[in-house]
Amino acid sequence: MNIEKWIEKGIEQLKEEFGEDLVEKALNFVKNFEVEIPSWVFGNFGGGRFGSYTPPGFARNIYEKIDDASFVHKLTGATPRLATHILWDFSNDGIFPDIKIVENVYNYVKEKNISLGAISPTYFLVGSHRGSFTSIDKEIRKRYIEQTIFGAEIAKKYANKLLTLWFPDGSLYPGEIDLKRNYERMKLSLIECYEKISKDVKILIEYKLFEPGTYSTTIPDWGTSYILAKSLGKNAGVLIDLGHHPHGVNIEQIVATLIAEDIYGGFHFNTRYSADDDLSVEPNLQMARIFYELVKGNVVCNKDEEKNWAYMIDQACSRENRFHSILNSIDSLQISLARSILVNSEKIEKFQKDDEIILANREFNKAISLCDVRPIVYKARLEKGLPYDPLKAYIESGYQKKIEEERK
Repeated sequence: MNIEKWIEKGIEQLKEEFGEDLVEKALNFVKNFEVEIPSWVFGNFGGGRFGSYTPPGFARNIYEKIDDASFVHKLTGATPRLATHILWDFSNDGIFPDIKIVENVYNYVKEKNISLGAISPTYFLVGSHRGSFTSIDKEIRKRYIEQTIFGAEIAKKYANKLLTLWFPDGSLYPGEIDLKRNYERMKLSLIECYEKISKDVKILIEYKLFEPGTYSTTIPDWGTSYILAKSLGKNAGVLIDLGHHPHGVNIEQIVATLIAEDIYGGFHFNTRYSADDDLSVEPNLQMARIFYELVKGNVVCNKDEEKNWAYMIDQACSRENRFHSILNSIDSLQISLARSILVNSEKIEKFQKDDEIILANREFNKAISLCDVRPIVYKARLEKGLPYDPLKAYIESGYQKKIEEERK
């Protein structure tokens, strides 16, 4: 198959169906969309549900993670920043962070033509079994609060001024903790941090339905994150992780509500089939509907980056090739974005006004579920001088064989 001819033919058909303006807009958005990739996706995440299996060639330290992230950006042109976890990436003992490591990493990422993105304090390692910000032990709370303030300083000086917070705090059984006091300690600890953090730094508060706590999680839903963010200030917001909801939750409605409330938001993209967020993003209908709300809300691909939400991938499954997984996620996000752009909002608004329910739904799904937008995505990549299929290019690059030999 002549891929260039296939792309051009596909573009012509899309323009005929959706109009030249929307197709050109979709091309432009795909070209400009950026998403952070997580350092942990490249590391040693064996164990757990898959025993001791780890895909071959895993990164053994933060510098090899940066090498891998840099190669992904070279193939996609869409991942210029690397999200990191403080105690995984900037610590020698897994308990306290080390500024020397941060400085060395900062210099190394510049050499590799990428930069540091969101900084995540690590609240779930040694000493957190009874909570982090909610621990009844003042010394434990103090250690995690200090790590958070340290993370904000890293974010301001060495990264993109974004701090992302996820807490494992909660309980396994009724009666184990006092639910009200637990929430109050969380809020007070966040306020204590916030008062010591530069207002140049944006803070996103993540939530999770359950796990590791199976009876209660201190921040279990977007409403709790929203309340806590509002109690802090304008530069705090809500981080939506797609794997952290009950099945069937209308996440696009959460997006629309947060945008309507003019609160800063962000995403951890992944796919959830079980009880967590380990899996690679798929270009499913929900993902395209989410992007439709993001585009309508004017929080993606703005030239003025202050208007944009934060977009990150969060996945780590030990059963799959990590490069195949992350490249598939990037591809899926770009496909979902392109579909969302092709929706004719003017037609839909007319159908809504006339109470034509099915006609509105059919017009919406014409782009969201029935359209093959790969010609748009491939053309956007080729126009940036990138391989039209980054995963195919990775397989042909020899990089996998190289790292397997070097990292035995």
